[in-house]
Amino acid sequence: MLTQVLTQLVAVVTLMILIGIAVFVGRYRLRATIAEWRERVRAAAPVTAVLALVLLGSSDARLVGPELSWIIGWNLTGTIFDLEGQFILWLQTYETPAATAYFSFIYIYGYVFLLVFPVIAYFALSNTRPLRELLAAYTLNYALGLVCYIFVIAYGPRNMMPEVTALLYDTYPEYQHLTRQVNRNTNVFPSLHASLAGTVTLLAYRTRTIYPKWLVVALVLAISVAVSTMYLGIHWATDVVAGLGLAYVSVALARALVGRWSIYQWAADRFPDLRRSGGPDPAETEPESETTRTDRD
Repeated sequence: MLTQVLTQLVAVVTLMILIGIAVFVGRYRLRATIAEWRERVRAAAPVTAVLALVLLGSSDARLVGPELSWIIGWNLTGTIFDLEGQFILWLQTYETPAATAYFSFIYIYGYVFLLVFPVIAYFALSNTRPLRELLAAYTLNYALGLVCYIFVIAYGPRNMMPEVTALLYDTYPEYQHLTRQVNRNTNVFPSLHASLAGTVTLLAYRTRTIYPKWLVVALVLAISVAVSTMYLGIHWATDVVAGLGLAYVSVALARALVGRWSIYQWAADRFPDLRRSGGPDPAETEPESETTRTDRD
C-alpha cells in the first residue's frame, strides 16, 4: 500500500511541477539552465550536502527522540489545551466533504509541491543565491524543529480530545501508510508543515520581482497548508503560530549565513592549484538580479 501511495504522490506532484514550470519559469530560463546546470549544481552543492545530512540525521533522531523527550519531561500538551480550549473542535464544525477533500489534497500533495517546486524554480535562475537561501532555510527548519521535538512533548488535538475527528485518515485511510513514516504522536510543536510553507512564502516575497505570479500561488498554498493542519485535527493553532515563527527565524538566519563562507574559496586558499584549474567560485560570479529578464518571460 505504501508503494501505491508513493507512486500516486510522485505522479500527481510531478504533474503539478510541470504545470508550474510552464506557468512560472518560462522557456528562456530553461534554455539557460541547460547551458549552466553544472555551475549551478556546483554552487548549491555544499548547502545541499548539509541539508541531506540533516535529513538523514533527523530520520534517525526521530526514532530515539521520543525517549529523550520523556527523559527531559517537558510536556506542553496540557498548557496548549488550556490556551486554546475548543478551537479545533469549533473549526471542525465547518466540516464538509468538499472542504475535507480540498484540505486533504493540500496536506499531502499541495505541501510536497510547495516544497519541491521552488527548488526547481530557483535552480532555473543564474543567480544561485535564492536557491542556496532556500536550501539553507530548509536545513534550519528541520534542525531547529528536531531540537524542539526532542525538548518538547506535545500531543495533537486528536490525542487530547476524542471529539476531534481525524478527517484525513477517516476519509483517506491509505495516507496513514505515508504519514506514519515521518510523524510521531508527540512531535506536533512546532508544525513543520506550517514552518516550511511559511519559509517558501517568505522567500517567494523576496523574489517577487522575478516570480511575481508565484508569490500569489505560494501564499494561497501556504495559508491552505496551515489551515489544513488544524482542520484535519493534526495540529493545534499554537503549533502553527510556532511554525510560522520558526519560518521567520530560519529565513533570517539563512539570509545572514549564505555567502558568509565559501568552501571553494577555502579550498583555493589552501590548494592554489585548484584556483588555476577549477576556475572561480560559481556562487561569486553570478549576476545580482534577474529582474531585467522577467519582461521576456
